[in-house]
Amino acid sequence: MFMRRRPAALVTAAALLSTGLAGCSGGTAPAGRPAPDAPPVATTPAPRVPAGHAPTESFAVGVRQLKLNRDGDRPLPVTLWYPARGEAGGTAERSAPAAAGRFPVVLFSHGLGGRPEDYQVLLTRWAAAGFVVAAPKFPHTGAGGDGNPLDVLNQPADVSYVLTQVLALDGRAGDPLRGRLDPERVAATGHSAGGVTTIGLFTAGRDERLDAGIVFAGTALGVGTAFAGAAAPQLFVHGEADEVVGYAAGKAVYDAVPWPKAMLSLPKGDHGRALLSDGKALRVVADTTVEFLRWTLYGDAAAKKRLPADATRGGLATLDDHL
Repeated sequence: MFMRRRPAALVTAAALLSTGLAGCSGGTAPAGRPAPDAPPVATTPAPRVPAGHAPTESFAVGVRQLKLNRDGDRPLPVTLWYPARGEAGGTAERSAPAAAGRFPVVLFSHGLGGRPEDYQVLLTRWAAAGFVVAAPKFPHTGAGGDGNPLDVLNQPADVSYVLTQVLALDGRAGDPLRGRLDPERVAATGHSAGGVTTIGLFTAGRDERLDAGIVFAGTALGVGTAFAGAAAPQLFVHGEADEVVGYAAGKAVYDAVPWPKAMLSLPKGDHGRALLSDGKALRVVADTTVEFLRWTLYGDAAAKKRLPADATRGGLATLDDHL
């Protein structure tokens, strides 16, 4: 969220998300994946991805669109950024041929009033590092929707649906991504309302296909902190000056995570404007998240060792490291 075109309106929208979810947290959830009667118990905290090595080279980036619709009444256009053939370092090329290899999948959920392309500076860096990034635009909380913040509670099921459809491309004859996706290496990520969505995918709406999560400026309002299922390392990123989702709210969710985890805190960071532009803070966040994804999805132990130095470079952030 906080698109550069109208940040003030999006601050207000995000505030409505916080109050709306707070008001409904004890009520009945909207239609979507039902919460279990009793939250499943989290398992022993050990990552599932076997040891390996992430690509050392940087890739060119391709981009394409998928038109999806869950249950016929939840349109979910998806932007896919992926490693492509060609020279690295340029802008994403539409429908560029995919690079050789099988790549982990990273799901990204936007904030209230946002669009996937608002975050393309960060998301294309993930793709250039060797990840296929799938980012849906949600029907009610995306730009141009009705802005209903309570619909966030339906979004974990949307993301699970998107994941199923994206992974199906790997076996679809003639698809440009056929044979390029690794269905055993998947992470969910999201910002603000998308952070709520991401937390929900590891709590009441647990999707067992997920190996890791990254939460930017998120809170557990409406989705709870009953982290469930197989251990999935988590990275939280939060500005200590966040004016929408208070730092303490994000830290409380982080503290409840029973698995390997780390929290990147930006003392001068707000609700996430750094995610939308290529500044020093974005570079720290991008490098830290890339190393986290390399470790959790490629099993790259060297990336885990590099992560603390990337996180604290330039004194812009601190890292609480329990990975």
